[in-house]
Order: sequence, then structure tokens, then C-alpha cells
Amino acid sequence: MKKLAILLMMLPAGLWAQVLHVDNAQAMTWVEGAIERGDRTEKKISLVFTSDGFIDGYQTIRATLKKYGIKGAFFFTGNFYRMPECESIVKGLKKDGHYLGPHSDRHLLWCAWEDRDSLLVDKIAVYKDIMDNYGEMARFGIKLKKAPLMIPPYEYYNAKTAAWANELGVQLVNFSPGTGSNADYTTPDASNYRSSQQIYDRILAYEAEHKDGLNGFLLLVHFGVDPRRTDKFYDRLDDLIVELQRRGYEFVPITEQIRVKN
Repeated sequence: MKKLAILLMMLPAGLWAQVLHVDNAQAMTWVEGAIERGDRTEKKISLVFTSDGFIDGYQTIRATLKKYGIKGAFFFTGNFYRMPECESIVKGLKKDGHYLGPHSDRHLLWCAWEDRDSLLVDKIAVYKDIMDNYGEMARFGIKLKKAPLMIPPYEYYNAKTAAWANELGVQLVNFSPGTGSNADYTTPDASNYRSSQQIYDRILAYEAEHKDGLNGFLLLVHFGVDPRRTDKFYDRLDDLIVELQRRGYEFVPITEQIRVKN
């Protein structure tokens, strides 16, 4: 880590940073330097999945996406890519043509929950966390230039960490808020627990109640969850896809919604 810090601090940014350009930037919803939603004028949705190690949704999610010809975006930590049991999973998803990206190497919390502007790590630690994640991805032939989109650890970040990621040629993205789909990890013993039916109903209610519906949404479903949660939301993914397609939505790759050039 010390060598990395010295190297990056000695080099002028222009010599090592990649310049990112988002073709349709004005159509995006930006929050703290990250993209949280695509074009609100288009009835397009991208399904995004994250994991730091839980893999119980793999078979169901992969089969469902294949059934409907949908390309998802999978953001995994370095911890995930290192797990021997995940090797065949990564290869399978890659074979199916899904986007595979980073989610932090060690699943570090970058910012304090009580104050988003309060950093828990410094710039070099963020650099290392990101680049080590890409190092693990490289073993599967996934290179940064082809996978510049990253969901930050815990789906939590601030403007500084987004800017630091951008200096490395990485564009932070996050799930589109409002539907509560991100609560699919909660367990029955928790005060914030939401059942799969509650989440399903809330997604459809949000779509009906908002003028732009789910246009441009990056809809998050966790790739796997704590065993204490037996009511798995990914088991409702098939139903959700059918209903949203009935309402006129098209499920598209995240790279169709967010077009990055570097």
C-alpha cells in the first residue's frame, strides 16, 4: 500500500488518470458525483445485483434473466471474486453476457453513517480498495476499461469518494431510490424488515404513483442474503419482470442506459 501511495502521489494526475465521458450525462440523475438513475423519458430499467459473498440467488437469478433474455449488471467485491465457490458463478455470468463490475475489494465503509461527509478512509485507501477489486476481476479477464461502472460498498459514498474513483477511470453508480427494493436483505428480527410481498407491492405502487414511473431505473436486487431471511425477493423476480413488461417497460443492459467513454 505504501508503494501505491508514493507512486500515485508523485505522478501528476494527467499522467495516470483516465478521462471519463458519459455520452448522455445531462439525461442522468446525479447525486454526489454518482449516477442514480438513467433517462427519465425512456421506459427502460436496468437490473443491478450486488454481493460481498452471499450466493444463494445465483441459480434463480441466472435462470430468470436467461428466460427473458435480459442482461443484468453484477457488482461483486474482491472478497466475492476470491471465493473458490464463486469462480464458476463469475464465469457463468460472463458467458451469459452480463456486466460484471466492482463493489469494493474488502467491502469497506467509506463514509460515516451518521454524517455522509465524514470520511472513514483516506484517498489512497479508496484507490487501493478500488484497484485491488479490479485486480481480482482481471483474473477473469474483466478489465477496467470495459467495466468502468462501480456500485460503492454498502451503496454509500460521498462527492469526494466519487471524485477519487473518477480519477482512476471509474464512474460510481447507485441504485435508484424510492421503491425499497434494497430492503430485500433485511431479516425478520430487524426493525426495518420488509417482506418480499411488501417490497413487490411498493415497487408497483411507486411506478403507478410517480409521473416518470420507473423510467431509467437502476433496480437493485441482492444476489444473496442472510440465511435467516427465508423469504427471498429474487424468487419474485420472474413475477416482477412479467408485470413491468406488461406495463410497457424494457429491461436493458446498464451500459445502454449509461454510456461511458474512456
